[in-house]
Amino acid sequence: MSTGQTTVDPGEVAKFEAMAAEWWDPNGKFKPLHMMNPVRLDYITSQIAAEFGRDLTESAPFAGLCILDIGCGGGLLSEPMARLGAEVVGADAAERNIPVAQVHAEQSGLDIDYRHTTAEAMAAAGEQFDVVLNMEVVEHVADPLSYLTACQQLLKPGGLMVASTINRNAKSFMVAIVGAEHVMRWLPKGTHEWSKFITPDELEGLVGDAGLRMVDRQGFVFNPVLWSWSISARDLSVNYVTASVKPA
Repeated sequence: MSTGQTTVDPGEVAKFEAMAAEWWDPNGKFKPLHMMNPVRLDYITSQIAAEFGRDLTESAPFAGLCILDIGCGGGLLSEPMARLGAEVVGADAAERNIPVAQVHAEQSGLDIDYRHTTAEAMAAAGEQFDVVLNMEVVEHVADPLSYLTACQQLLKPGGLMVASTINRNAKSFMVAIVGAEHVMRWLPKGTHEWSKFITPDELEGLVGDAGLRMVDRQGFVFNPVLWSWSISARDLSVNYVTASVKPA
């Protein structure tokens, strides 16, 4: 994959650049991610700990690991990874996200390498990481297979990719678009395109074609009564997350 190739969709980038200043407002346009973040972090940390034999009760369990948070936004995942001891690179194609993330990390006393770049550019430069966090990105790119191939190239042999996205079915249309964008107004209208959603089986196929092996997939389920998110091994009907490894 040459440096000139990219799977970035300019229209998708513009949507997130328009919301960049609100990344750390728990009641702003990224409220859904703030609400979901605890279960995302539970899944991510447990998968990393299992794959690399780390004890999460230690003070810096991820020390010595290099983690790439691709599509990092304002750093909602980059910062917890840095606090757990990892060396973190946060990359985003939306330029306006980077200074927001940099300022917040500095205010939090965290050393995170934030960059305005793409997965393809980093892969072309030969960079590799122990872990790639690929959360809520694949449904926004122009070519999912090329993008996932770049993510595979960014992993060291034996490395782990954690990827989450949204299933494509009638329920996800009602929940993620009608509910989240039109009824609850958690997100601006047009944030998601239903046709770009990817089923779990489709994602597993794409991940395999990209040279990775999916080892786990689970759902993120929202309970409107308890107003909270949980992880489900059975319900992948809307939001779901996967873990994949690169052969050693």
